[in-house]
Amino acid sequence: MTTAETKSRTTERGQYRRPDAAQRAARYATGTSTGAGTGTGTGAATGPATGTGTVTGTGARTGMGARTGTATGTGTATGTGTGGRVTVAVYAEDLILQTGMIHQLRMRPEIELIPEAEADRAQVSLVVVDMVDDQTVQLLHRLQRNTATRTGLVVGFFESGALQTMIECGVAAVLRRGEADQDRLIHLVKAMANGEGVLPGDLLGKLLDHVSSLQRTVLDPRGLTLSTLTAREAEMIRLVSEGYDTAEIAQKTSYSERTVKNVLHEVATRLDLRNRAHAVGYAMRHGLI
Repeated sequence: MTTAETKSRTTERGQYRRPDAAQRAARYATGTSTGAGTGTGTGAATGPATGTGTVTGTGARTGMGARTGTATGTGTATGTGTGGRVTVAVYAEDLILQTGMIHQLRMRPEIELIPEAEADRAQVSLVVVDMVDDQTVQLLHRLQRNTATRTGLVVGFFESGALQTMIECGVAAVLRRGEADQDRLIHLVKAMANGEGVLPGDLLGKLLDHVSSLQRTVLDPRGLTLSTLTAREAEMIRLVSEGYDTAEIAQKTSYSERTVKNVLHEVATRLDLRNRAHAVGYAMRHGLI
């Protein structure tokens, strides 16, 4: 055997018996790995909900060699939530009407029916009648005193003359009984709870005509408007908002300074306002100027 062959075999045996440094470090390294993770999830307002979150962690090995790394994963989070239900009190002129209305509303999870003894805490009062008579008007006036509750009327027959009565009694919504299926009832209740009004299209048209006639025949001849301010009062407060003083307002409106002062003082007294700036703020918030 030549010297070259001997060196080659020796080298081969040495490579077989002696692993490299990386292999030796991996074979004899000892240690532990740790990790931590967090998960978050979101749920809907009502009913069961699922969400997704992330989990992260780090691990380390100690020994003759060290390694570090990160791991990411996904997880799920489950939860349940409940949304606020609309509290409703039902008033009907007979037991049959009341039973039918309660049956329709009780089937829906959005509604919480309030017993008569606790009716004052209801968000919505539903009055169910055949027609608006004197007894109905008395009930509507009584419900009107509770400013925390909005009143809706479900009526069989609605006379045109009852429109004025409905306005005076503060009724926020009207639904004819012939159209009062479950979905329309729920829409009516939820709309009132949100501060909205609901009227059949023909009644809405009559209401607008009524308001227009009132403005034209009663208020305009007296220089009044449907707002809490007369036209003259609104004009003077508008000028105050534009920075004019008493003398300038008197010149622009052709009134005396004394009249301007009296008008602005009367507005502040009537509406319980502290000063002119307060009057301007009030008028702007209510869309009067």
